[in-house]
Amino acid sequence: MLLRVRVALPDRPGSLGQVARTLGVAGADIVQVVVLERLGGRAIDDFTVVWPGGAGVERLRAGLSAMPGVRVDGIWRAIGAPVAGAFDAELLTQVASNPAEGLATLVDTVPALLAADWAMALRVPADWAARGSVGIDVRHGADDMAVLGAVRKRPVPPVVYASWRAPDQLALPEVTPLRARAMTGPDGTRYALAPFGRAGLVLVVARSADDELPVAAFHATEVDRVAQLVRAGAAILGDRLDAVQAPAPRAAERTAEEPASAV
Repeated sequence: MLLRVRVALPDRPGSLGQVARTLGVAGADIVQVVVLERLGGRAIDDFTVVWPGGAGVERLRAGLSAMPGVRVDGIWRAIGAPVAGAFDAELLTQVASNPAEGLATLVDTVPALLAADWAMALRVPADWAARGSVGIDVRHGADDMAVLGAVRKRPVPPVVYASWRAPDQLALPEVTPLRARAMTGPDGTRYALAPFGRAGLVLVVARSADDELPVAAFHATEVDRVAQLVRAGAAILGDRLDAVQAPAPRAAERTAEEPASAV
């Protein structure tokens, strides 16, 4: 199977080679390396590797974690072959050549660019975060604070288009104010969110949580890449985005219930 392995390591000569050797000794066949960050003497790198399907990843994680100065930020399954940044231009060309299917093309393709599981376009009302405000009964004790009846009900933003691996029911984090950023949902799902800047449309890209293979959060460079694709897609599609309608009915239009947290 194909895995994405994200490690933070010292940014000095030889460190990358040591990590590569450790991956090879563990049984991983490296097919791609992407440098996400080099800052303050540290680097964050993504390795895409072919890993034997029946082998557990514990020895892979243990081998990397045993290296001085190396931190494993995530090991997760990658869908499809690794895709380089040069494919972004090809994706936008496809959007421009068939604008009637442009939004669907963008949503279906972005997960493969970022080793993500699924993506969807939501129509998020400007006041979405304020809807269904919480009524909280707080009682103070001598040494603790009890929060009673803190249940928040908020309509889930309608899904305009979803890729084939997207779940029917969503437990989304706050998606407003509308700005590109990475977030983590209540179930551990990792998200990258980017607004189109018109019609309340937001692209949501997700990596699903896995007990065996904890996924890494979206790095700032990945969020920037999503935001650039979304901005370019919005410029190409223009008024077509205003006319996009959400299919009805579907599970994403139901009301979600989630416990509110006390801060």
